[in-house]
Amino acid sequence: MAEAAVTFLLQKSDNWLSKELSLSDDVKVGIKRLNSELSMATAILKDLDAQREQSNQIQQWIRLLQGVTYEIEDVLDMRAYQISHQNTHWRIGAWSRIGNHSIGSLIKEIEANITSIKDMRTSNEKTVSPHPASTSSAHHESGIAPLYTPEGEIVGVEEQREELASWVLDLERAYKVMFVVGMGGSGKTALVKLVYDQLKTDFDCHVWLTASKSVSSEELLSIMLSKLCNKTAQRSVNPSQALQDLASTLNNYLQDKRYLIIFDDLWTTEVWDGVKYVLPRNNCSRVIITTRRGNIASSCRESWVDVHRIQALPLRKARELFRRRSIPQSSVFPSAKGQSLWVEKILGKCEGLPLGIIEIGKVLSREKSESELKKLHDSLQVEVASGQLSSIGRLLLLSYDDLPYNLKCCFLYMSMFGEYYLVKRRTLIRLWIAEGFIPTTNGKQVEDIAEEYLQELIERNLMQAGEQDFDGRPQTCRVHTLMHKIALSKSETEKFCTIWTNHRCEISEQTRRLSIQNTEFTMANKDMWHLRTLFACLNTKTAIRISSGFKLLKILHLDGASVDSFPSGIDELLLLKYLCLSNTRIKLIPSSIGRLQHLETLNLKHTFVTAVPNALTKLAELRHLLICRYNFNGYLSFDEVIGFNVSTEISKLTNLQKLSFVRADHKLIRELTKMKELRKLGIIDLPSNSGPILCEAIQILKDLYSLNMTSLHMEEVLNIQGIDNPPPLLQRLYLKGRLEKMPQWISKLHDLVRIRLKWSRLRQDNNPITILGELPSLLELQLLDAYKGDRLYFHVGRFPKLKILDFDQMEELTVIKIEDRALPCLQKLIISRCQNLRRIPLGIENVTQLKELHLGPMPPHFVEPIRRNGRMRRLVEHIQKIYSTPLRNGPPCPPEDLS
Repeated sequence: MAEAAVTFLLQKSDNWLSKELSLSDDVKVGIKRLNSELSMATAILKDLDAQREQSNQIQQWIRLLQGVTYEIEDVLDMRAYQISHQNTHWRIGAWSRIGNHSIGSLIKEIEANITSIKDMRTSNEKTVSPHPASTSSAHHESGIAPLYTPEGEIVGVEEQREELASWVLDLERAYKVMFVVGMGGSGKTALVKLVYDQLKTDFDCHVWLTASKSVSSEELLSIMLSKLCNKTAQRSVNPSQALQDLASTLNNYLQDKRYLIIFDDLWTTEVWDGVKYVLPRNNCSRVIITTRRGNIASSCRESWVDVHRIQALPLRKARELFRRRSIPQSSVFPSAKGQSLWVEKILGKCEGLPLGIIEIGKVLSREKSESELKKLHDSLQVEVASGQLSSIGRLLLLSYDDLPYNLKCCFLYMSMFGEYYLVKRRTLIRLWIAEGFIPTTNGKQVEDIAEEYLQELIERNLMQAGEQDFDGRPQTCRVHTLMHKIALSKSETEKFCTIWTNHRCEISEQTRRLSIQNTEFTMANKDMWHLRTLFACLNTKTAIRISSGFKLLKILHLDGASVDSFPSGIDELLLLKYLCLSNTRIKLIPSSIGRLQHLETLNLKHTFVTAVPNALTKLAELRHLLICRYNFNGYLSFDEVIGFNVSTEISKLTNLQKLSFVRADHKLIRELTKMKELRKLGIIDLPSNSGPILCEAIQILKDLYSLNMTSLHMEEVLNIQGIDNPPPLLQRLYLKGRLEKMPQWISKLHDLVRIRLKWSRLRQDNNPITILGELPSLLELQLLDAYKGDRLYFHVGRFPKLKILDFDQMEELTVIKIEDRALPCLQKLIISRCQNLRRIPLGIENVTQLKELHLGPMPPHFVEPIRRNGRMRRLVEHIQKIYSTPLRNGPPCPPEDLS
């Protein structure tokens, strides 16, 4: 990430020049001159980055460059602070050596350092090979070893092998391509090699090609020609003509043949694009590509392209592989209880990754004492980075090194969270934005760009999706435990962040980000002017008092910290952009919060805050205001959401994108029309007579993609019939309260993917299915006490994309019927508290793609027939997961597995 620090500074210096920081003309000229130098230095440093492990001198220069970069940032941030607080008497004279330097002299110093780095590169070119060996050796390890692994030593791939072999032998399609995708060391090559060796003789010709990072498409075609035709590509003065001749020769050779071609370890889309057009698509030929980069597979939209994602080894298979590698002559784990416990813990860190299991198995091939095993467990990060498990680190680092600098920053941010920690997607995105990792572009929201960054990191197999939302996006994400070790190691090397786990941790003047994990940390009387980001993760027992030494802090994330009241000192953090106090016990927000003029995110979810001061409306840059608490007592209740009161002057926050959940009044609803940037709105306690002005406001908010409306109480009518032109981009709609009839404007929501109707109590002549079935993009439908009719029929051609269907508390409902070939995409069906429903839906046996059936509290006459050996069991045999929650008084019980 050598170029990251410089390029990141390049972006920030542009921002500095655009701000009114009262900089002298000389300093502004200096920053512009620095921009020019930095642009050239970025390309140089990118080349040097691959050589950093070979040159301590280059590492030293980059550290010096980063240090001076931080010092310039400190001076400029302090100037920004002084402008935000005109009466401050805080002086910078006591700050390290920054106090003795002007901004201009520091610019000259960093220019001198860049010049030295460029001079060093000129010197290095005479002594250093232009192709560093460090990455190529890792590629060699990752590509060669699996090819020569005996079949008997490959464990846990039986099902995947059968699936892939079946795909190869399937003759339905004339030509097919399979991308086998997985993180480094997941066994992609070993799996494909098994299938290749098993089936290659079934084809007219076959070839195995390694497409590593350094191989171009032309080189790959030349190797293919040599292996298939026993020919060497002819050299030509005209490279373009030579490539055309090569492609033509190969295409002609393969034209009438059924071929099997393997491209192992593909790294770039360009290489595949340069090869795929040479391959004739006929004769039931097969191409298999192994890659870590799922984004390459995702970019291929052709109908003949399939994707197989490698699955982690289950624990039983992981133990088997470990036994074979660590105890070849035995089939048992260490017998001593203490030894066995530590082996299990170490094995757990591998999370089913064959590479990790094999390498750790080698280290444990000789018997180790309990204390030795504990030491290995506790020092796993060091061992993976540079110790006896460094082969794991080298292979996993290839994926990190392949990232562009902006994604490297986003990936390293995961080191701020603890091992196994599931980070909420939206939280992570807001943090990335506050850090400045996400560039701003015309016509595109930074949140949308951040979503793309996250998706790319997941597809590159550097991050993992946790629980997925109904639309396929992850609700949470994390990194594999061994990859987390890589992130920690790189963060430490790059001085990206400091993890405070005990009192022996070192916090230097270059510490920009501090994450407090599983320990206490007193903030009082600490001088941390260099700090910009502070985390106190969940379950940290932290006494919160922000001292004046934290004044340049920009991100404060105290989710779940032990806080009873709004921490004192926060109102002095005048540069703060992100403040999270969610899952704390605070009740009041002081008026002094109005001083935080740069605040973009204020997260007070799951606190006891029910009102915000008028001063909050001074926060002109606020984009996300999240305040709500859920009163959940086992089952959904009408008043489960507890929102907050806010002044009508909230309309001054014209940059606000998310506002939830706010309590309604007439004046507030009128003011909403001024908040045209709103994308998500949650509003509760709506009286029926507010309908006309509410409908007018909603029609003006054209950018809304999520709308949540709740009436004043369960019997109050939700008066929303008067909308003629609903927000065209609306994707999520939540309506809670009585509806006199089904709103006709919903039929215009062609992008709607989720709708939840709760306590609508529509009459029998207002069947909601009539309108909702026509929505072309709908993926999820929930009906909770939404319809008073006794029958619901699902006809062919309706709900073309529906994946999740949820019925709850539909007390009058007696029959659900699904026509043959109706609901073609339904995957999950939920039925709960429908006491009069006679039986499972008629026609459910024809919904063959249904994967899950969840039954909430339902009467015995409904549940008993679908139990094992029940009279209707045959109708649900195709459903993989069936769960039933017992019907009883008191709190809900864990569901019973009827699968």
